[in-house]
Amino acid sequence: MTIEENVAKLAAHVEAALGNGPFLPAGGWHHMGAVICDAILQQARHYERWGRPRVEELRKSWPDADTVTRFRARVTEGELGAVLRTTHQRKLAAIAAIADLLAASRVETRQDLRFWLKEDAHRSLLLAIHGVGPKTVDYLGALVGGSHVAVDVHLRAFAQQAGVGTTTYQGLRRVYEETADRLGHDRGGLEHAVWKYMSSGPKP
Repeated sequence: MTIEENVAKLAAHVEAALGNGPFLPAGGWHHMGAVICDAILQQARHYERWGRPRVEELRKSWPDADTVTRFRARVTEGELGAVLRTTHQRKLAAIAAIADLLAASRVETRQDLRFWLKEDAHRSLLLAIHGVGPKTVDYLGALVGGSHVAVDVHLRAFAQQAGVGTTTYQGLRRVYEETADRLGHDRGGLEHAVWKYMSSGPKP
C-alpha cells in the first residue's frame, strides 16, 4: 500500500469520525519541570488518572522550577520521587538525564526547547537516554508548542480502524502528518483530536 493510499484512508476516517475541525493543539506547559516530567510520565497506561495529576502536583509544589536550571537544582535535592509520588527509578532517572542534557545544551525555556528539537542531532542525543524513544521526543516537542505527531496506542488503533497499511512508528507518523496537511489541519491539532477521541472510551 502506497503512502498516498494510506493517507487517503486515514483522511476519510478522520472526516467520518471527527468531522472537519478545527482541531487545536494541546498547548502543553510553560513550566519546564512539568514539560520534562510529563514527557516521561505520559508513558503510563492511564495518563489522565496517573500521569497528569502528578505533573500538576509538581507544578504547584515547585513553581520556581519553571526553567531547566531551576528544575535541575530541585531534582538534585533528591525529592522528585516524593513530589511525583512514584518510586519508579527508571522514570526518575530518565527525567534527571533529560534535565542534565538540556542544561548542558543551554536549553532553559519552552521556546529554547522548541527550536533545539528542530535539529536531528539533538533528537539523537535524547534518544540515547535510557527510557526515551521516538514517541517521547515527539511528545516533548508537542509539550512546548511544536506541531509534532507522537504516535501512541490510541493513534495506532485509529489508523488500524482506517485500514492504514503501515505499522512502523516513522511510517505512521508520516501518514498522520501528510493527512493533516491534506485536510488543512495543524499536525499537532489532528494528533490531539485523535488522541482525545480514542481515549474517551470504547468506539462502535
